[in-house]
Amino acid sequence: MKNEIAFAVWGRFALFTDPITKIGGEKCSYHVPTYEALRGIASSIYWKPTFVWKIDKVRVVKPIRTQTKGMKPLNYQGGKAPNTLAYYNYLFDVEYHVLAHFEWNKYAFELECDRNDAKHYEMLQRYLKRGGRRDIFLGTRECQGYVRPIEWSEEPEGHYKDADEISFGLMFHSFLYPEESGEEKLFSRFWYPKMRYGEIDFSAQEAKLLSKFVRPMKPVRFVNKLNYSSSEFDNGGVAAL
Repeated sequence: MKNEIAFAVWGRFALFTDPITKIGGEKCSYHVPTYEALRGIASSIYWKPTFVWKIDKVRVVKPIRTQTKGMKPLNYQGGKAPNTLAYYNYLFDVEYHVLAHFEWNKYAFELECDRNDAKHYEMLQRYLKRGGRRDIFLGTRECQGYVRPIEWSEEPEGHYKDADEISFGLMFHSFLYPEESGEEKLFSRFWYPKMRYGEIDFSAQEAKLLSKFVRPMKPVRFVNKLNYSSSEFDNGGVAAL
């Protein structure tokens, strides 16, 4: 089955927000990208509800550097109160190499006829060469990213290729949506990542994720050959196939 890709993603700034820092309104980035952010980048390159993205590994190519910027976030309280000044801590001048693959979504039973790996793989390669099907963001909207295909090397590379091990403590990993779990629940997942020789291996740590229930959520179902989701599940809301 042809389902694996390797790509480089880079940008001037990145903000993989630590959720703890959102409480005070001043965001601070994790030092490395989260699984959810990388999965979002892969989905921006190419995605269909027929499959789900799995991120295998990420390499930190450039040194981890931060830069603080003064921002004026939108005031959602209403009235005439001016926007307050906040300081966001961004990662500066980043580049990552990502190894990922897609797997068929076993809960999207209505799309079994679309499980054609050759078709999706060719479309994926085409969009990757073009820089993605949609805009690439490194964590947040203001952090524009860019992608290109690469050949994955099994040899360590990048700024931290000689670093034996670096730990980052407890970090947000990803959301587990009902379309992937088969349950009508939304979970957030956390983990303790370790970077060895500049590389973080997500696949080796999947069994050690810590899950937290967020709220009930119903899955979105897609109807084959139609451009909307079934009204039986979500009142006919639009969902492109």
